Amino acid sequence: MDADRELVEAVLANRAGAFERLVREYQGLCWHVIQRMVRHPEDTRELCQEAFLRVHRYLHQYRFDSPLKSWIGQVAYSVAKRHLERKRIPLADLASGSGADDADGASLLDNLGDGFDLEAAHAGADEERELHAAIERLPPLQRTLLTLYHLEELPIGEIASITGLAEGTIKSHLFRSRKQLREILAPRIGVAA
Repeated sequence: MDADRELVEAVLANRAGAFERLVREYQGLCWHVIQRMVRHPEDTRELCQEAFLRVHRYLHQYRFDSPLKSWIGQVAYSVAKRHLERKRIPLADLASGSGADDADGASLLDNLGDGFDLEAAHAGADEERELHAAIERLPPLQRTLLTLYHLEELPIGEIASITGLAEGTIKSHLFRSRKQLREILAPRIGVAA
């Protein structure tokens, strides 16, 4: 948090290079969040710029009650979500539900493996290509949650802070996403469903 505070104070004081340093440090997170939601490189570039403009404009409102990474992720998520809403693209697959209160909700939460490494399970280049293609077939919310959890390696609590979703809902989405991926990949690369 000290590094966050130092960086934020430098940006707010308009110190030379401070905002550029903030962008360099968090552009990967911003790109991952937005790209996984919107899937169009041109839109992603524009929305990342919009997200960082919002970060710059509202940084004075950041209160240090969560890591700066979470706050910036929340801004990126909000920008991407608004973009999807304007385009009338559903955020989640309505057929799969969005909460952890399904009939099998308890078992979903019990079976979530925090140590599960999705990419390590499919290490080869062909398998990795298949995995990424399968991830792209998921609804925007599930793609984003998988990215935040497995690629950005954010804890569930931080993802909840970014997305505004309950932790149980996030765990349920992660479980369903992994299950869908296994079903998609099973016939192609021999992953046990």
